[in-house]
Amino acid sequence: MQGNGLKIGLIVAFLAMTVYYLFPTIQWNLEQRQMSELTPDELVQYQDENRERLENVKERTLNLGLDLQGGMHVTLEVGTPQLVRELAGEDADTLLNNVINEARQIALDNDTDFIDEMLNVFEARDANARLSRYYRNDAANITRRSTNDEIVAFLKTQRGMALDRAIEIIRTRVDRFGVTEPSIVKQGTDRIIVELPGVDDPERVMNLLKGTARLEFRLAADAQDFGSFIQQTYNYFDNVADTSADSLALGAFNPLVEVLTPAQSPYVLGYAEEQDTVRVMELLRDPNIRRMMPRNTTIMWSANTIPFSQDGPEVYQLYGVKTQVELTGEVIEEASVQFDPATNVPEVSMSMNPDGARTWGRITGANIGKPVAIVLDGYIYTYPNVQTKISNGRSSITGVENVQEAEDLVNILLSGALPAPLEIMGSRTVGATLGEASIKAGLNSVLIGLSIVAIFMIFYYRTGGAVADIALILNIVFILGILAGFRATLTLPGIAGIVLTIGMAVDANVLIFDRIREEQRSGKTIKAAISAGYSNAMSAIIDANVTTGFVALILLSFGVGPIKGFAVTLLAGIACSLFSAIIITRVVIDYLTRTKVDAVSFG
Repeated sequence: MQGNGLKIGLIVAFLAMTVYYLFPTIQWNLEQRQMSELTPDELVQYQDENRERLENVKERTLNLGLDLQGGMHVTLEVGTPQLVRELAGEDADTLLNNVINEARQIALDNDTDFIDEMLNVFEARDANARLSRYYRNDAANITRRSTNDEIVAFLKTQRGMALDRAIEIIRTRVDRFGVTEPSIVKQGTDRIIVELPGVDDPERVMNLLKGTARLEFRLAADAQDFGSFIQQTYNYFDNVADTSADSLALGAFNPLVEVLTPAQSPYVLGYAEEQDTVRVMELLRDPNIRRMMPRNTTIMWSANTIPFSQDGPEVYQLYGVKTQVELTGEVIEEASVQFDPATNVPEVSMSMNPDGARTWGRITGANIGKPVAIVLDGYIYTYPNVQTKISNGRSSITGVENVQEAEDLVNILLSGALPAPLEIMGSRTVGATLGEASIKAGLNSVLIGLSIVAIFMIFYYRTGGAVADIALILNIVFILGILAGFRATLTLPGIAGIVLTIGMAVDANVLIFDRIREEQRSGKTIKAAISAGYSNAMSAIIDANVTTGFVALILLSFGVGPIKGFAVTLLAGIACSLFSAIIITRVVIDYLTRTKVDAVSFG
């Protein structure tokens, strides 16, 4: 053992560090087993009494991937058609809208690029027409003289920038949501793949991901004009009521009143239950109704319901607002959850930058006694009457249902608005039961692989094989400790990497032990053979592991998802297998041969 003091110190230090990082995982599994034996009432009480301790333990456990602990896998797509339409701004006309709608359908049917299809449709209508009539950008050198190909290149660049910005915003939102080790990667030119391990509230996550956070401040519709429009609308549907023979017998009915209850406010068109809102909008799309709508006015639903009466149903309100947006969410600097001191109801408090505060002061000062709508993603959250001029740039979003919704709104506002809407193209939820089955299958594969290798090593290399098996077991413990220490995520491909490492880990010992055999056959003593075996096999061991390490680094750099998880585990396995094969086995063999040279046999 002389001269092995440093090696023993390294082994003890490495083992202690591994146990330190793995202990919370062991502790959490024991807690889970204990909690599974409690009754529901006892479980609730135990979790309440130990909530902080359990959260601290869980936070430091070995992270498991989506395939092992369950969660959500979501595919999002940037809404390129709407982005292209918005880039045209006020220059967009009926022709461009028709081209966009036709190109969108063709791209969906043929699974082709929307922007390329848009160019084809545009030129098919007029080969000499130029897209530059709709798009200008001085920074990108896009002018009236730009060719259609240059415009297409510009639009694709803008789409790429929107995709990168969307990924950043989603990552910020997910981090604020508290998901451990999410995977957010780009797929193709306009899609994002999001994997969220451990998520147990899919609906909340969906709203978080797709919410564009387009915050707008709008003025209420003119009370006199909109009040007149309300009356004209109900009268119109009175006049067009079905007067067939059957309805004459039963009495004519107003189709709008069937789904929309009139309101007393000159700013509210009516109240409707959730299942009736679609029908209401279908009726109001009547061209005659659109012609009656006051200029620069539109209608929007409330974001949340209110009780229609004490025992009545929950209903949404349909408000009248100006089409012009006075302020946007870009002026918001801070947002936080606050509570109304009178009712203790949660609300979102916002503060604006200096420019926004000045504009907000001007708006509120000019509209005292009138409502102002705070709109988020096309729905009105707050429609308060302005009591006085607000010059400090502070305002609140009320009408949120609970603290959780308020926190999500703050998250979305602070993360920023998405540059384009995201459409959910597909999602799937991996249940915890499936994750448990994957863990069991992975553990079984590790145990079976470990057993086969261990039996072979003992059978073929005798004592030396048994020593290698001890190092092999420690090698697996070290790998898990490294993953836990670096907060890496263990996935099913990662378990495959561990199984591969089991086979690779004994490769170094095979080289060493066979070299020791050769040295013994040449007449050297056992100690001399051991020393020569380790030193002479070193170059081959280093070469084999370095080349494998380079491959793992390439996979880590360019791979995504499962490939990256495999690469991380493989790199950790290479480092640990070198340490265990070269240092641990040498220390154990030196200890066994310190007094009795024939205590070790290599077969």
